[in-house]
Amino acid sequence: MGKMMRFQHQNYYHQPLTREAIAGLFVFLFPIFWLCLFTSFTNASSSTFSVSNVMKPRHLPLLTSALRRESSNGEPSDLWAPLTDQGWRPCLESVNDLSLPLKSEGYLQVFLDGGLNQQRMGICDAVAVAKVLNATLVIPHLEVNPVWQDSSSFMDIFDVDHFINVLKDDVMIVKELPDEFSWSTREYYATAIRATRIKRAPVHASANWYLENVLPVLESYGIAAISPFSHRLSFDNLPSEIQKLRCKVNFKALVFVPHIRALGDALVHRLRYPPAESQALAIDDLTGNTHQNDKQRPQKFVVVHLRFDKDMAAHSACDFGGGKVEKLALAKYRQTIWGGRVLNSQFTDEELRSQGRCPLTPEEIGLLLAALGFDNSTRLYLASHKVYGGEARIATLRELFPMMESKKSLASSEERVRIKGKASLLAAVDYYVGLHSDIFVSASPGNMHNALMGHRTFENMKTIRPNMALLGQLLLNKNMTWSEFRQAAVEGHQNRQGQLRLRKLKQSIYTYPAPDCMCQA
Repeated sequence: MGKMMRFQHQNYYHQPLTREAIAGLFVFLFPIFWLCLFTSFTNASSSTFSVSNVMKPRHLPLLTSALRRESSNGEPSDLWAPLTDQGWRPCLESVNDLSLPLKSEGYLQVFLDGGLNQQRMGICDAVAVAKVLNATLVIPHLEVNPVWQDSSSFMDIFDVDHFINVLKDDVMIVKELPDEFSWSTREYYATAIRATRIKRAPVHASANWYLENVLPVLESYGIAAISPFSHRLSFDNLPSEIQKLRCKVNFKALVFVPHIRALGDALVHRLRYPPAESQALAIDDLTGNTHQNDKQRPQKFVVVHLRFDKDMAAHSACDFGGGKVEKLALAKYRQTIWGGRVLNSQFTDEELRSQGRCPLTPEEIGLLLAALGFDNSTRLYLASHKVYGGEARIATLRELFPMMESKKSLASSEERVRIKGKASLLAAVDYYVGLHSDIFVSASPGNMHNALMGHRTFENMKTIRPNMALLGQLLLNKNMTWSEFRQAAVEGHQNRQGQLRLRKLKQSIYTYPAPDCMCQA
């Protein structure tokens, strides 16, 4: 969590200062204030930059034209229309063809790092590996993310009883180890080399690798612990039953704990049934039910996942319009975190943008949405944890879409108390709302984008995938008119709105569930 600077005025002097004294004090203190501000900004904070409140639009002519666009009286049917039937259906029926053996080979532990969605994929892989090994899976241990510092466990995020029940005919799962193996902990493996720990599992390892390297440990000791485990199972050359099992875990077994679902349902309800401006919203409970919604027509809404945190901005090595101060701050952060080992650093900003390697800023994703036909009456939910630059960076997006909402605007502090400061739970709420939206858009590729795109593909729901390279090239052209930008954006996204794409070799089954987990009708 970044350090927020707080300034408190204290009246130390009873005598009023003269105008000259005030001016002199200002001249003396201003350089110190400026240095402190950007020292703090450089060191840790992703939101401190917002206090300067000097962010200017980078694409002012386009933004000005976009703000003048006409509002539609009704929702444009082609934009909000659900996807047509693409001829594919979820297909997981054959998962249970492999019967559950009577005897387990031993207990399998996995330790998962990363954020929520990387851990989600790791959980799915862990179940698949347990199936391959005929092992009993211990509920996976979620490591504390070094960036977000969230210590939430599996049971804090996911409904563990539902998880075990859905998979009871596929894999043996236990919540914790029996007493005879209670010594097998994270701390135990951190202090020395242990025979029961597998620490060199290759990325995207084959099923045979696990049979050759992990099964013997299980047979010798009755337990095996794999750490690290993220991205440690191949997406190719696996039995169909194992592939379908991974999808069954992802799309059926992994559901969030009840209080996350309740809050998510409340947010979705409030987005679909906004209160009249002059009417106070009367909420009975977290179901989101309101007294005046009974006859109100539900409204449609779009969820925008704004992946624009400090790590993303720094690692991209792109220029985001913050001037020399911002460039130096990001360069220093990049050096501190990655030691300069960032491939993008050797390219110019123009080269990176034309190749689609720069994350879209809030302003740029707003211009894309406006060009595609979303207007200022659009109900937009902003799914994001920390936006680099804070509110100053979001201001242009909010100006384009004044009906933009978030967890904070839709739910009271009392309703959010159980997720406050917990990055994984905050992300879980955003995931839930994103899954239940009419349209989902992610400003930049990443684990949330990949996970929700795959889940919505599985359910045949509309997802807009920004054409990063196209947008980068269009926005580099400072002479482009709004009509030209709009036409190019529309044409460049006609086939990027949820049309099903079959998984190719090495691609993730969690992003492209067809054809492994879907069948042609």
